[in-house]
Amino acid sequence: MVNKPKTAKIWSNPSYLQSSFGIFLFFCSWGIWWSFFQRWLNTIGLNGAEVGTVYSINSLATLILMFGYGIIQDNLGIKRRLVVVIATIAALIGPFVQFVYAPLMQTNIMAAALIGSVVLSAGFMSGCSLIEALTERYSRKFGFEYGQSRAWGSFGYAIVALIAGIVFNINPMINFWLGSAFGVGMLIVYLTWYPAEQRQALKEAADPNAEKSNPSFKDMVNVLKMPTLWVLIIFMLLTNTFYTVFDQQMFPTYYASLFPSIETGNTVYGVLNSIQVFCESAMMGVVPIIMRKIGVRNALLLGATVMFLRIGLCGIFHDPVAISIVKMFHAIEVPLFCLPAFRYFTLHFNPKLSATLYMVGFQIASQIGQVIFSTPLGMLHDRFGDRTTFLSISGIVLLATIYGFFVIKRDDEHVDGDPFLRDRDRKEMELIEENLQPDAELETSPVGVAAQVRDNRAVQPEYAS
Repeated sequence: MVNKPKTAKIWSNPSYLQSSFGIFLFFCSWGIWWSFFQRWLNTIGLNGAEVGTVYSINSLATLILMFGYGIIQDNLGIKRRLVVVIATIAALIGPFVQFVYAPLMQTNIMAAALIGSVVLSAGFMSGCSLIEALTERYSRKFGFEYGQSRAWGSFGYAIVALIAGIVFNINPMINFWLGSAFGVGMLIVYLTWYPAEQRQALKEAADPNAEKSNPSFKDMVNVLKMPTLWVLIIFMLLTNTFYTVFDQQMFPTYYASLFPSIETGNTVYGVLNSIQVFCESAMMGVVPIIMRKIGVRNALLLGATVMFLRIGLCGIFHDPVAISIVKMFHAIEVPLFCLPAFRYFTLHFNPKLSATLYMVGFQIASQIGQVIFSTPLGMLHDRFGDRTTFLSISGIVLLATIYGFFVIKRDDEHVDGDPFLRDRDRKEMELIEENLQPDAELETSPVGVAAQVRDNRAVQPEYAS
């Protein structure tokens, strides 16, 4: 029979609760200071090009660490050793910035950027992708929807963004120390909360007679030899790259400048950012429904289209009300990149390599783009201002969207992982199964029946287009 998605009794799923609470605390620890990181760099005297350099160095460290994180986590399976390391760094972010990063930034920007890139990337930029990848793996193994768990991360970010601007106006260092407090809570969750089903799964995996399900190191390295992966990397490099380049490196200061005072702008930006991420959290639950209607490929292209419109309209409008409305597009855009990207990898590639594939094809691609674009776009912004820079970024995203239309695989093309079925596919499969005879020589797995669905369409005129 067709495997229908599990939606009932989610609150009684202990792995869902543990994963959701852990990712909630992580995004609280990160969001309380990250949402104003660019503003903080400006307050200590860095110009646009210098801010771009800091972001470029952070991205370079992140892409190196991400590949290592992906390989290690795919080898660890569902073990949490790396997550505990990340939580420990998050718990120490306040002391690190107060006593090491900020003082060094005043005397030697390059040394501060290099040291900071290792800590900030290991604990947060690379750490975010690792925790998302582990949560997605838990969702497949322990029977809950990844998007529903990931939504709690956005919810946590929204809560702290609501107060981040207010606290920042008092003393920016408070934001980093609050990040440490949330990091301590996250560390406690990942060290002590092990649901029974997870303990059992770890016990079974430790059995020397158990079938080895983790990929080999050779399998992981061979990821880089996949031409189809590089096609997607180019798409991500020219789209999702600008999530950080535009939203973190440029937008906060631009938005604050629209108000009579910078302090008012900081406060309003914090509130707006919080509202946007609250909506983003809700959209994490809606996007899986959208994917079941339009498919994984179309959801990715829709996300790129929303990004093109959002950044482009910020270059056209210049009043706070219009820009605030445009900023809300962000709530749709993030889930439309994050969730379809994960599903694309588990659909077209070996799911056992999901962490490595997500790190390389989605996150590392974005980080490479940031290394390439952060400093030049920072210099472009310093020389020509907001309008020219925003429209230039929007134009790049438009070209990438057109490219993606031609190269991103259809959902029924080269399915090497878990098949993806739209709602209409499920209905057709149910009809096929109802008409099967008990002695019919037909594979009734989702792959087999989905293949018959495609065969049926091939001979029906309404599907010819």
